[in-house]
Amino acid sequence: MLTILGFAMIATFLVLIMTKKMSPIAALVLIPALFCVAVGQGAQLGDYVIEGVGNLAPTAAMLMFAIVYFGVMIDVGLFDPIVRGILKFCRADPMRIVVGTAVLAAIVSLDGDGSTTFMITVSAMYPLYKRLKMSLVVMTGVAATANGVMNTLPWGGPTARAATALKLDASEIFVPMIPALAMGLLAVFVLAYVLGLRERKRLGTLTLDEALAREPEPETVSTGAGGTGGEDRLRKRTSGGGTGAGADAAPDAAAGPAAEEDDGFQGLDPDRPTLRPKLYWFNAGLTAALLAAMIMELMPIPVLFLLGAALALTVNFPHMPDQRARIAAHADNVLNVSGMVFAAAVFTGVLTGTGMVEHMADWVVGTVPDAMGPHMAIVTGLLSLPLTYFMSNDGFYFGVLPVLAEAGAAHGVSPLEIARASLAGQALHMSSPLVPAVYVLVGMAKVEFGDHTRFTVKWAVLTSLVVLAAGVLFGIM
Repeated sequence: MLTILGFAMIATFLVLIMTKKMSPIAALVLIPALFCVAVGQGAQLGDYVIEGVGNLAPTAAMLMFAIVYFGVMIDVGLFDPIVRGILKFCRADPMRIVVGTAVLAAIVSLDGDGSTTFMITVSAMYPLYKRLKMSLVVMTGVAATANGVMNTLPWGGPTARAATALKLDASEIFVPMIPALAMGLLAVFVLAYVLGLRERKRLGTLTLDEALAREPEPETVSTGAGGTGGEDRLRKRTSGGGTGAGADAAPDAAAGPAAEEDDGFQGLDPDRPTLRPKLYWFNAGLTAALLAAMIMELMPIPVLFLLGAALALTVNFPHMPDQRARIAAHADNVLNVSGMVFAAAVFTGVLTGTGMVEHMADWVVGTVPDAMGPHMAIVTGLLSLPLTYFMSNDGFYFGVLPVLAEAGAAHGVSPLEIARASLAGQALHMSSPLVPAVYVLVGMAKVEFGDHTRFTVKWAVLTSLVVLAAGVLFGIM
């Protein structure tokens, strides 16, 4: 019964947010509360919620101060050189912009933190998508999928969890997986190219002069992946006004003299008053030290970001009014994300406290036929897709993975192969409603979570399957 109710609770939540019948925060709180009562454990709801909040409070604190820290770094211009390089490549071509989104998200993901990746990527690319009236869910979908593949870095979380759960060395898990993960990242770039061509076909390509001459789109924009109305279309530079060969030749047109003068088409305002060019190397050194401390685990990550945010504010903005202005500027993102995290604590608290997640995991593992025993690595990879989407990484790696590894060992499958296969689903995991960082992404991009989910899931599943297939093909698992 708990298995059925668990799946029913997750399905109800996803349907309500994807059909926009409820906001994610309301659904994360009310749906699990209702199901907690339905299983006859309503009296324990308070305990489950408090336990869930306690478990996620460090994550909420980390995100709050990470948003402030990296928000300040964006304000003072730390990432402007990277952004300028990406924007110079993108010009005003929708295809280049989508590919640039994937490249930027992959590069920034090297720090191992999803919220950081999404803050920098959205801050840089959002103005381009708005000015050219491109689909914002394309931006969020590509960024989330690229980050999901890169999330498998040893300091990103899943690899360390798998190593801890199975008592293995993280490097032994990760290093052999590099070719498969490289194929997954290549799949993301191909996906970005295809989606970019679709956007170019829909919108056409402008020169930078034409793009700059247009007024930015109002805040109330369509976030669907389909076409927009006639009034939203950009003036195309194709001879027939259509979507044929002229659109495919658009990059050459965009590469003319006007494209060389791209100083005015910046994702981040090059003249904003918060820039601190004289402190550039201080900020770069502080960020490098912060990331190094995270990787070396010198202190808990929330503490590191708290100290980093305080130091960054004090040095870059020594006057109190300026500090208050910077905090206020990022307050909306802080409140939205922390609110989502604490609402998700209700969902995870009930899912875990009632025993639903344990029963669901046991049922899934129990459905694996004995004949599949010798292929438990592949089974693990396939199961990692839905399980890491419907439960936290902690729940999967510490609760389910040991059971799968034990079943594999009975049929001669190495725990290392099981651990490597378990990483396949991370491209999909990064769009899970239980991942706090995804709310940073959709919040800053002003995209409905349901729209993001509806668009991204199919592409993320495809990317995860590419990683799994590559792992099998290369003999890694």
